Order: sequence, then structure tokens, then C-alpha cells
Amino acid sequence: MLGRTDSPVTAEGMAACLARAKSLHFNTLVSSDLMRSQAIADAIGRERGLAPTTDARWRELDFGDWDGLAAAEIDSAALQRFWDDPDGAPPPGGERWSDLVARTTDAIEDLTPETSLIVTHGGAIRAALKSLCGFGLRELWAFDLPYAALITLRIWPDRTAQIVGLQTDPVS
Repeated sequence: MLGRTDSPVTAEGMAACLARAKSLHFNTLVSSDLMRSQAIADAIGRERGLAPTTDARWRELDFGDWDGLAAAEIDSAALQRFWDDPDGAPPPGGERWSDLVARTTDAIEDLTPETSLIVTHGGAIRAALKSLCGFGLRELWAFDLPYAALITLRIWPDRTAQIVGLQTDPVS
């Protein structure tokens, strides 16, 4: 459960993200303010001659007292309640799902109409999909989002979206 903990990106994670970004075409680069995302955005930006914008609204869900713990270290009943109802049973001292959705929705509203790469986290990606595509929890957890996953969206003027690509295969 890695949320607000500001851990560095691993060398393997950096390499995977740089490889994933190689073939992408974008005009703006936005990153979560957590160092694991910022470092990746900075490296991509250096390769492209772009200065990334940092936006804390793209942060991962705050897992509160669970942050930094493995799922096996958390009371299984409490964890199941959270997975079943992340708004009604948030982690102790943590953030509600609806708060994550609200802040990512605000961040989406501030995006310019040009093609952007957002370097963020799995929870923030799922929250953006909730906002843009109207997905419920069942749909949001129907696919895997490993580290270095890439979702490509076409966002319409009314701020709804169409998924036009999903890449989760390992990259090297």
C-alpha cells in the first residue's frame, strides 16, 4: 500500500517508464508531486526538451495508517471492507475514494487541450477513469495496472473519454 510515502523510483521502474514513453507523442508533461513520479517526468522531459509541471492533485490515494504496509500486514477484514467500499471504509487516517476522484477531476479540468503525458499512480489513473469514463469499482478493478502501465485516452470537449490504448506488458 504505497500512497503518500515519498519513496524514490527504482532503477528498474525508471528504465521501464523511459522505454514505455519512447514512442509517445505529446506536447505537455505533468507529474504527481511524489518523487517517484517527478523523477520519471524529469527524465522524460530531459529527453524531450520539455519541463514537466508538478501537480499534487495527481498523487496516489493516501492510505493513512496502512501506507507503506504490505496487504498481509493489514487486518484482512478491514482491508476487504476498504476494497468493497473505499468511500465508506477508508484506511484509518487515510483518504476516501471520492476525495481522490474529486482532486483528479479538478486536475483534469485544468488540462490544456493539447496532448499530454501524465506521470502518476494507479489509484489516480483509476480515479481519472471514474471521472472521465464513468466506471464503477467493478470496472476499475477489472484490469491490471502494473508499474509503467500506459493508458491512452481521447478526451472529448465535454470531458468524457474513450480508452484508445492500454499497455501493461513488461518493457525493457
